[in-house]
Amino acid sequence: MKILRNKLESEPGKVVLVDKPSGPTSHDVVLWARRSLGTSRVGHSGTLDPFASGLLLIMSGWATRISEYLTVLPKTYCATIQLGVTTDTDDSKGQVLERNENWQQLSKSDITNGLKEFEGQISQVPPQYSAKKVQGERMYRKARRGEKVKLDPVKIEVFKIFLTELNFPSMKISVECSSGTYIRSLARDLGTLLGVGAHVSDLRRLSIGEFSVENCIDADSLRKGLLPDRNAEVEVSKALGHLRSIDVGKDIAKKLRNGIHIRSPNSEYNNGESIVILCNGELVGIAETDQEVIRPKKILPVA
Repeated sequence: MKILRNKLESEPGKVVLVDKPSGPTSHDVVLWARRSLGTSRVGHSGTLDPFASGLLLIMSGWATRISEYLTVLPKTYCATIQLGVTTDTDDSKGQVLERNENWQQLSKSDITNGLKEFEGQISQVPPQYSAKKVQGERMYRKARRGEKVKLDPVKIEVFKIFLTELNFPSMKISVECSSGTYIRSLARDLGTLLGVGAHVSDLRRLSIGEFSVENCIDADSLRKGLLPDRNAEVEVSKALGHLRSIDVGKDIAKKLRNGIHIRSPNSEYNNGESIVILCNGELVGIAETDQEVIRPKKILPVA
């Protein structure tokens, strides 16, 4: 059994809502959070490109272990798309590959009808410049060396996508989408569909699941060493509120902490479903259901 090195390892930690500005990387924000929160055990869920701004979920302590359950949450973005210009990064920071003035022949209905083509379950090829790993290496590193990799399309879902502002050749859209969706790819593919090319010139993430950018601490405040207020902090059990939970007695909690499987009191759980385990309202950890059995998966250690 692993020996706890300090008290932080036996505490749930926290989830902090951070408003990342355009410019810094998501890793930069993690470094600022480490200093502000006073712990090296800090991570984030869902990378934002350096040029993008908006909601970034920062986790500290044991909460870093719940990243996979937050990464899969749906996202909401607002994006500005520039028509008529194609870049190698699919955003305004890249090298211009092509210019096309045919956007002058487009109408508003062309735009709205084009956007409808991307609503629902679609296949999408990630950008060459992305944090996606191929053979253990980030794509953007390969792209910077001039390597072009043929990427397989991935299935994503766009729940809503609509035009919010149009001032040719610039347009603004709102997108509600599944995890794994690249807004830069949506802009690129929209430009291809319209026959004029396009890229994202501005991108802001407004929400992740039920978390909103309106409740964030500004990333610059973390850089200055300031602590987030209560509105920007979320308890781990509440951050996992999209998962079903069960409150168990002390004896069962002890068994789960010792790695012992227990019988499930709820036959409605799906096989492989992750559920939050509580004991008198206090977090025990996350378990996985398997037919009539609950198996401990990620258990919060006790000092």
